[in-house]
Amino acid sequence: MKVEGRVFKYGDNVDTDVIIPARYLNTSDASELASHCMEDIDADFVKNVKKGDIIVALENFGCGSSREHAPLAIKSAGVSCVIAKSFARIFYRNSINIALPILECKDADKIEASDIISVDFDSGKIRNITKNEEYETKSFPPFMQDLIKAGGLINYMKENF
Repeated sequence: MKVEGRVFKYGDNVDTDVIIPARYLNTSDASELASHCMEDIDADFVKNVKKGDIIVALENFGCGSSREHAPLAIKSAGVSCVIAKSFARIFYRNSINIALPILECKDADKIEASDIISVDFDSGKIRNITKNEEYETKSFPPFMQDLIKAGGLINYMKENF
C-alpha cells in the first residue's frame, strides 16, 4: 500500500482541540467535521488540502482529549496519512480504528511544508520526492494493514467475524 501527496507541516503538541475545535463537536458528520479541520492552527488548511495530501508534525501529535472526531476530521478532509515523530497513544489507536494511516518517523523534522512525499506502508519507506531523500519508519504489521485496507476496525470485524 502506497500514498503520495503534498505536505502540510505542523510542530510539537498539536492537540485534538486544534485538529477539530470543541465548538464543532455537536456533530459526528464526517464532512462537517472535515470542513473545520485544523482551522484553529491553520485557517487555510481546508481551502488548500487536496485528496491524498499528508500531514507531517513533530512530537506528541494528537495530544489532548480522546475524542475520535480528530482523526475522523483529518481523514474526511482527504488526508491520506499523518507522519510525526510521536503520537498521543489514544490518537494513534483511534486513527487505526478508523483506517487513517499514521507513522512515527524520527526524521519528520527534515520534511518541510509543500514537499511532495510518497509513503510505502509495506516497506516503511518515506521518500521525499522534492528533496530526493529517504527516511525510515516502521512498516505496519500485517494485522494493522488489514484493518486499514478494510476501512477500519468495525468493517474489519464485519468482514472477518
